[in-house]
Amino acid sequence: MPNYSATIDSRLPWVGTTIFSVMSRLAAEHGAINLSQGFPDFSAPQALFDLVAKHMRAGANQYALMAGALPLREAIAEKVAALYGLDYDVEQEITVTAGATQAIFTAVAALVRPGDEVIVFEPVYDSYVPSIELNGGRAVFARLTFPDYRPNWDEVRALVTPRTRMIVINTPHNPSGAVWSAEDMRQLEALVRGTDIVVVSDEVYEHIVFDKQRHESVVRYPGLAERSFVVSSFGKTYHVTGWKIAYCLAPRELMAEFRKAHQFVVFCVNHPMQLALAEFMREKERHLGLADFYQEKRDFFRRQLEGSRFVPLPCAGTYFQSVRYDTISGEPDRAFVERLTKEHGVAAIPFSAFYRNGRDDRVIRFCFAKGEETLARAGEKLRAV
Repeated sequence: MPNYSATIDSRLPWVGTTIFSVMSRLAAEHGAINLSQGFPDFSAPQALFDLVAKHMRAGANQYALMAGALPLREAIAEKVAALYGLDYDVEQEITVTAGATQAIFTAVAALVRPGDEVIVFEPVYDSYVPSIELNGGRAVFARLTFPDYRPNWDEVRALVTPRTRMIVINTPHNPSGAVWSAEDMRQLEALVRGTDIVVVSDEVYEHIVFDKQRHESVVRYPGLAERSFVVSSFGKTYHVTGWKIAYCLAPRELMAEFRKAHQFVVFCVNHPMQLALAEFMREKERHLGLADFYQEKRDFFRRQLEGSRFVPLPCAGTYFQSVRYDTISGEPDRAFVERLTKEHGVAAIPFSAFYRNGRDDRVIRFCFAKGEETLARAGEKLRAV
């Protein structure tokens, strides 16, 4: 194959292969238990797969509507109204997307222009900043305070300028597992009041909140709902991350702009899977019971860490447990997780990957969306470190 001879002026010169791919590959090479990348090692119920097959056999194998199959949008509207008390119009305010990353990218592409500023919170999920920069915007970084990863609202207010177009938030938060409070939402609501700032709220772990806490969706707050793109994920909720199906909610004026971009980014999403999800959602316990399901796994994994030298940090949501390892080693976190994978057989993600400047608090992230046997084997190895 010939070499490309022209000069490439990269639009993302600082971006390489994502840390998730790097650590999953390293885990595979060394036969390590992969607690790095965020996906379950167990399957969704067979009933969901049977529904997909049913709709494939029934002929739903051509393009779905650009906005999403109507039965699925209706099911989403019903769920959101029941949980958060706000009615979204299925025709104009709900769009099914090819995963949450696509939804976030599309929201940014629809509204961010060259020179616009977008506030994000570090540690920040790795797709946000490339989405901003590919669309000509500039990411502005607010810091979630270590070790509880709470927003400092005085700092956030100081970052707002006339060029601030958007604020991207994520609760429950990946990678820390922190969950924003009602007071956090009120602070954000007050901050954007009277401005043209739009919010993108990444709520893909909305159903995975522990210890009887309430998920504070922006949908609950009128001053936020009126200016927010809200993103959630079927992959996270129903253990089918590889399906890459999510959805976005927004007021019709914002959604009209979103769909202008959406139709040229992906146009539409897998049709039979959408119809299957619409039927599957009828049993509400499948998403309402998710918090208890994952809390058991969190608690089981934390028990596996007892007797180890890892220090668990609070985990109020998501399926990630962050830990300090500074009592074990002073190595940089990237070097430590590589050695942990190669020498001890457990893969994790370094927190420095979620900071633009590589900030290193000697904290790493484990994914506990695994079967108990997997977590027990990992615990045995981690206690020996």
